[in-house]
Amino acid sequence: MKRARQQATALAGVPPRPVVVRGLSKTYGRGAASVKALSGIDLTVEPGTFTAIMGPSGSGKSTLLNCLLGLERPDAGTIHLGGQEISGLGETELAVLRRSRIGVVFQAFNLMPALSAADNISLPLRLAGDSIDHQLVEELAMAVGVRETLARRPAELSGGQQQRVAIARALITRPELVVADEPTGSLDSASAEAVLALLRSIVDERGQQVLLVTHDPKAAAVADRVIFLADGRWQDEVSGGSASDIAARLARLGQRA
Repeated sequence: MKRARQQATALAGVPPRPVVVRGLSKTYGRGAASVKALSGIDLTVEPGTFTAIMGPSGSGKSTLLNCLLGLERPDAGTIHLGGQEISGLGETELAVLRRSRIGVVFQAFNLMPALSAADNISLPLRLAGDSIDHQLVEELAMAVGVRETLARRPAELSGGQQQRVAIARALITRPELVVADEPTGSLDSASAEAVLALLRSIVDERGQQVLLVTHDPKAAAVADRVIFLADGRWQDEVSGGSASDIAARLARLGQRA
């Protein structure tokens, strides 16, 4: 299975190499007012796997995500994406990385209201100055179930359809990593289940690496493994856990925080 996933990843144009975080630390403020947001975090996201990050408020989830996206710089530690150490890149290089090598799915969809679904999907290519592969846009739209809505604008789509368009947009550059930040937080339960199934399918069928940041145990239970943070530190990990087991572990961390 692992070899098949790596082959699928290679066929998609994505190097079959893990995302590797080592010793990541980040502190806000100074002196007595300082807050240790991350402290020595180690994390590996293997090709073709689905990893969820959970933790109580203030656990460091958002800081870890921002460091991975190059929106914040860690005080110490390294982040390797596709074999390249990215935490020391300049702002221009980081902007290119976010645009081409990391696909991001947000809770609020972040679609451009004046653009059609098709143009929203192809937007990362336009921003990069690349030619638009209309066949790929249609293929991704079909894969995520919005082929019939390509001419519509976001206001004409349901929340679930908008999030599917956002997932297609995240995949258009054939990124090495897809980060989903609370992707079901704005959806009803039926749409949330459909979006989670879609994220699961791009891992299983496309060999994609997916990192999910969520507070929802039901969402986390779709992942291959769940990593729990608290007080900026790695606290626990579970593979193949049920939603109830994940919820219980999260509750214990919340009581400890």
